[in-house]
Amino acid sequence: MKIAIAQLNPIVGDVDGNTRRILETLESQRDIDLVIFPELFISGYPPRDLLELPSFIERCAAAARRVAEATGRSDMPAALFGCPIRTESPTGNPLFNAALLAHDGNLVVAQRKTLLPTYDVFDESRYFEPAPSVEVVPFGQEILGVSICEDAWNDPEMWPERRYERDPVADLARKGATLFVNISASPYTVGKERLRLALIARHAREHKLPFVYVNQVGGNDELIFDGRSFAVNREGQLAWYAPAFEEAVAVLDLEKDLGSERPVSPGYSPTSDIVSLHDALVLGLKDYARKCGFPGAVLGLSGGIDSSVTCCLAVEALGADAVVGLIMPSRFSSPESERLARTLADNLGIRAVTVPISPIFDAFRATLRELLSLDAEVTLAEENLQARIRGMILMAFSNRYGHLVLSTGNKSELSVGYTTLYGDLAGGLAVISDVPKTRVYELARYINRAREIIPEDIIRRTPTAELRPNQTDQDTLPPYPILDRVLELYVEERRAADEIVAETGIPAETVRWVIDAIRRSEYKRRQAPPGLKVTSRAFGSGRRMPIAARYDD
Repeated sequence: MKIAIAQLNPIVGDVDGNTRRILETLESQRDIDLVIFPELFISGYPPRDLLELPSFIERCAAAARRVAEATGRSDMPAALFGCPIRTESPTGNPLFNAALLAHDGNLVVAQRKTLLPTYDVFDESRYFEPAPSVEVVPFGQEILGVSICEDAWNDPEMWPERRYERDPVADLARKGATLFVNISASPYTVGKERLRLALIARHAREHKLPFVYVNQVGGNDELIFDGRSFAVNREGQLAWYAPAFEEAVAVLDLEKDLGSERPVSPGYSPTSDIVSLHDALVLGLKDYARKCGFPGAVLGLSGGIDSSVTCCLAVEALGADAVVGLIMPSRFSSPESERLARTLADNLGIRAVTVPISPIFDAFRATLRELLSLDAEVTLAEENLQARIRGMILMAFSNRYGHLVLSTGNKSELSVGYTTLYGDLAGGLAVISDVPKTRVYELARYINRAREIIPEDIIRRTPTAELRPNQTDQDTLPPYPILDRVLELYVEERRAADEIVAETGIPAETVRWVIDAIRRSEYKRRQAPPGLKVTSRAFGSGRRMPIAARYDD
């Protein structure tokens, strides 16, 4: 039997467009027995509260019927695809997250999702009911054991503490499956592809069955899907591996490709975390702009590392002609900053426009002198006023030309509130808001791997906001390597302050300052633009902390 793995990029809510992608793929694979698509492909993933609209569910049902009708033609392959379906029960949530098999003009529910994740960015129990049972599906010479994403993530040997009692993959094996298939919409985080491969390979070895894993690719809001679909034989050896961060349709002959022991697929080339991080951010930005209908992007170029890296990612994603950089010097900006920003723009071939903000700042300051009791010394209000002037200019450009404003703050700054509401937090997408400062430097080095795009002086210079004379980031913050280590342990690993001190030797007062700053800044992050998620615990939808609260670690 021959199957095709369709690692494609759906648009959330675009039922007609996603269905058209299925039909076009079936048309192109007429000598294939079965084409497999990702989880909830008809609706796009994650559909969120679109699932609460009856008309949307009706459109999904009609689309599924269209696919089934298409497979009624003798020259068309069958299709296995994800789609929300009604439970037809008067109690519980009204929907199942289902895998549907369309074949010979008929539509069969191959499987309903059993394990519904409700953690991090997932909220499936809000919409779906778990499968009442796990069943296998005969197809051709195989008995398909179909699972959906999280259903494969409960191997008792992989997790010392499991979220769920059931192991749907083991249930499918007990019911006589001869081929495991998992359709997924598994978001990218740094290093996650290694865990996926180890998990699926373990299932194959444990049950002595080949396993085909099909993942979505593309960016939807803050989530990035890396694809990296693959197939392993019954020994857990990799037989085929799809490229990362791009669409792919590949054909596998089950007997030839999965029927015996094979070495690692020649198409599989592991990449470093920094390469994957770069490519993920490029895809996330590209799809966000494309799917939201923005013709281009605009950002402020300060001559600093964050705006430089963000600009390079934007050019990679959208093209130089679609990116505009605004250089907005103030009286506190050094000539070096403007020179470096201009050099970066020239190296990238983008349009760069200098808009001095000193006249605007002086007018604001004169108007507000009495109200704010301003004198010769620069106050925090005046520092933030400069950032807000820059934010207004960027938004005015966006209003006039329709460009997406890119916020350039990194995770280290966002975590402790080293940002200005309605200033550098202004924007439509925060590209590197889940990237710690130390990793921003790694990205810069990677961007410069072939030639110097980001001037070396930008990478070497001391970070500064240049909002008052002789200012540096370390006037306010701990050194970035220390700050980032505390953030990793506190935010991503959820460790307590005393544990962090004991493990790292970082002074307790520094750890406490960072944690207190994170808490104080919750209200800022609630108002920040969406940011691309690349770590296991990003600020935003995956971390839901109260604002008006008082609590200990």
